[in-house]
Amino acid sequence: MLKRTPLFPVYAEYGARVIDFGGWELPVQFTGIQKEHDAVRQQAGLFDVSHMGEVRVTGEDALPFLQKITTNDVAKLENGQCQYSLMCYPDGGVVDDLLVYKLSDNNYMLVINASNIDKDVAWMQQNLIGRTEISNISDETAMLALQGPHAERILAKLTDAPIQTLKTFRFLTDVKVAGINALLSRTGYTGEDGFELYIDGHDAVQLWKLLLEAGQEQGLVPAGLGARDTLRFEARLPLYGQELTQDISPLEAGLTYFVKLDKGDFIGRDVIAGHKANGTPRKLVGIEMIERGIPRPHYKVFSTEGAPIGEVTTGTQSPTFKTNVGLALIDSAYSALGTEVNVEIRGAQVKAKVVATPFYKRKP
Repeated sequence: MLKRTPLFPVYAEYGARVIDFGGWELPVQFTGIQKEHDAVRQQAGLFDVSHMGEVRVTGEDALPFLQKITTNDVAKLENGQCQYSLMCYPDGGVVDDLLVYKLSDNNYMLVINASNIDKDVAWMQQNLIGRTEISNISDETAMLALQGPHAERILAKLTDAPIQTLKTFRFLTDVKVAGINALLSRTGYTGEDGFELYIDGHDAVQLWKLLLEAGQEQGLVPAGLGARDTLRFEARLPLYGQELTQDISPLEAGLTYFVKLDKGDFIGRDVIAGHKANGTPRKLVGIEMIERGIPRPHYKVFSTEGAPIGEVTTGTQSPTFKTNVGLALIDSAYSALGTEVNVEIRGAQVKAKVVATPFYKRKP
């Protein structure tokens, strides 16, 4: 039986085409991936991301616990600030990537990937220290993501909260949005400006409809997983299960900035420190096709001499630029910009080259 978010009953009203996504019945698109992608880049899109997991971490030892299980430095967070981080296994592979929200001293919320909720909670339980309590609040929490250049203007119609001055990776608690209580953050997973609204599941349908109504004039559209994936891909934001897995370390994925080796010990630190000192054997790079063909996940990548050097993690025709591009985890020796490689597409070796990422960067 597939799981459903509180918004499932209204998907059909908006023309949703639903798929099985990691055990969840979720909309891959409403009016079309290209249209939804363009709306987020140029106006705004509204995503149901209620399948994501939320875990409260509280208690006197909450901070040392989070320092032990995550790679970023939680001690640097102020109240009302969040950070991107990763949980790693002792061998440096990734348990999950996540966001850490500091609500107050000894009081945090973690946002984790939907398909990893049970695994992540079990990992946290296994590594609990001292006076720390964890509480999985995923089932009662809904989450809407309003993304795009007009997101702030649309949201301002429904709240008196000071969102104009809310900086990126900051959040406000107990905000009223159209009278509905929300935790409101400004992070985004699309490469655009945007907000996340964490609300009680019972309020999800009402807020979804009110936001779409408020944003009609600005071109707001409901958006599905398809556009979410192409948007995050163009911005080079990783997807767990593709750019990150238990076999791929944060440094191989190019996420060195979110690994603070100087903060003290954490799970996986020794192996990751070795990678930092000696270099990683593999590297995640951008590739662009020279010859005709689209690189798809798991397509094999070869050197021009025919040696296997890795595989594509994500690839598509960029909806923004119409170029055939991908992210590929390949041997570091072939990772220099401009290096030519071959991608195996339907049994044929097709020419590509290593290019700079992100493919898309929002103008300030």
